[in-house]
Amino acid sequence: MGIMLCPADDDVVGPDISWSHYGFSLFRQWLAQAEGLVLREMVGFGGNRPWNSVTTTLAPLLDHPDDEGDLSAAQCAAMLPRLEAIISERVHTAHDPVLQRRTDDAGQLIDVMKYCVEKGIPLDFC
Repeated sequence: MGIMLCPADDDVVGPDISWSHYGFSLFRQWLAQAEGLVLREMVGFGGNRPWNSVTTTLAPLLDHPDDEGDLSAAQCAAMLPRLEAIISERVHTAHDPVLQRRTDDAGQLIDVMKYCVEKGIPLDFC
């Protein structure tokens, strides 16, 4: 059992991305680190630091339940530039298989988010 992020429509051939719960946790930790955050210090992840004390367009993704709810098309649109920047910042890094996995995952997430933005539909967590 894992986590899937997919467009909230009935198109079964539309893009999606999935992780194990552990894999999604590692991906979010990587994104948080890129934003200068330590996820385990944040409320909801074992820490006391409130989310309203940080400024990142990725907060809706980072501070989201793993297996329910959605992100609006507007939230996806707001996150896309930062996700794309994170990938481009890491493209020139040495051939690290873990980094490659994270950037590949970010690229797939970008594809799904762009689809949601183009269709004007939410991104579901399931």
